[in-house]
Amino acid sequence: MITVANRIYVSPEFAEAFEKRFRERAGLVDKMPGFISNQVLRPVNEGDPYVVFTIWNHRQDFINWIRSDEFVKGHAQSGTLPKDAFPRSNVLELHEVIQDSSRPALEPEPHGGPFNMH
Repeated sequence: MITVANRIYVSPEFAEAFEKRFRERAGLVDKMPGFISNQVLRPVNEGDPYVVFTIWNHRQDFINWIRSDEFVKGHAQSGTLPKDAFPRSNVLELHEVIQDSSRPALEPEPHGGPFNMH
């Protein structure tokens, strides 16, 4: 199992529009093989990023998603906010789950080495 955290810095004046975009998302990721869940986390401290957090059965499931036509369609709304809505570049983090207290029998994700989007 892996987790993907996309840390997105959003200017406060665009926060409402950013959240609305996620409430109205296409939901295509939900139907992808190996997809487990998606959470959009709002920061409580000023200056901290939003976190779009997804969980996948395996690294390859996530790779299949980012290479899919559904990924392109699902992110079509990404360009609807102006560039100044995002004061910093987003940061994408991928983690291999080695233990999950809610799934004691979970086999740890094999170490897959570094991950690069490109």
